[in-house]
Amino acid sequence: MQYDELKELIKDAMRAKDKVRLSILRQLSGEIKNIEVNERREITEADVDAMTKRLIKQTKETLEGSEKAGTDQERTDNLRRQVEILEELLPEQVSGEALDQLITKTLAEVGATTKRDMGKVMGALTKQTGGNFDKSAAAAKIGKLLS
Repeated sequence: MQYDELKELIKDAMRAKDKVRLSILRQLSGEIKNIEVNERREITEADVDAMTKRLIKQTKETLEGSEKAGTDQERTDNLRRQVEILEELLPEQVSGEALDQLITKTLAEVGATTKRDMGKVMGALTKQTGGNFDKSAAAAKIGKLLS
């Protein structure tokens, strides 16, 4: 997702008066703005995706803590919704048949023949997909294909 798209989503949430969506989108925008200010560079799509993943992880951790503590149910529901909203922003993960084809192609490109080459293959897959693939499924598939 582009940073400009995020700004439009914030405007849409304001128009819809969706406080939960607006809150989490503004939080994401603020984190991205920090990168722009602190590192003095243009924001890339990869920056937005990486920050979104980081915010998902943080929100999930907060959600788990809230569920364990058994505190305010409304807050727990809001956190759950925020995670869903953030996950919608991420690009779709490569999986299934598309992942199998990509693995086969990458194995040939890298020239991997043994399990020692698994790191090279996973690195190449990460670079090609921007990290948006089912890593455990890919590792299992690669493990079967390499001897």
